[in-house]
Amino acid sequence: MTKAIIFDLDSCPAAANEVGDQLFAPAFAAIRAANRGTVTESSLHEAFGECWRCAFDFLAAKYQFSAAMRNAGWEAFRQAEVTEPMHGYGDIAVIKEFPVQRFLVTSGFRRLQESKVRALGFADWFAAIHIDAIDEPHRKGKYGIFKELLATHGLQPDEVLAVGDNPDSEIEAGNRLGMKTIQILRPGVPRSDSATRQIHNLAELKELL
Repeated sequence: MTKAIIFDLDSCPAAANEVGDQLFAPAFAAIRAANRGTVTESSLHEAFGECWRCAFDFLAAKYQFSAAMRNAGWEAFRQAEVTEPMHGYGDIAVIKEFPVQRFLVTSGFRRLQESKVRALGFADWFAAIHIDAIDEPHRKGKYGIFKELLATHGLQPDEVLAVGDNPDSEIEAGNRLGMKTIQILRPGVPRSDSATRQIHNLAELKELL
């Protein structure tokens, strides 16, 4: 029996780039200026596309950014903040309908992720919200946060659904803990067979409860 759902934020209830590409433009410009031939333009374009779905530290390692590129991007991303209202995907309100405990766990720069939560105005839909802040020391990661949620709320792994888009983040953490993992295939999200199953929208979650 499902007693709780852990939701990711980006590409789950809301698109990471909902407010527009200008949100990350300063960071992309800073990274490109610091590149100096380390990463090809095509790889840089690929990395920037993935920045909307993956944490920056993960991408910097994946695309072998130089220290200068990583530092330039890091400082710019730390200043990024959403200052206008966000609405999320059209099915976002379905989250309120699930008669189970609901949690939100999101990875990224704290200032940016907290600003998205404020912009969406849905904090009171969740029993708890946790930011897996990549710009703070002693980071627990989603695995550590998920594990703490189980202990704090007296939940067993098979009583929890972990819902998100990223197979290397929330899906991987949920699988390691023995949770049922649900990959939501929002536009542009590549399918991964590592999840227990896939859905295309939040309304489909009702069938799993």
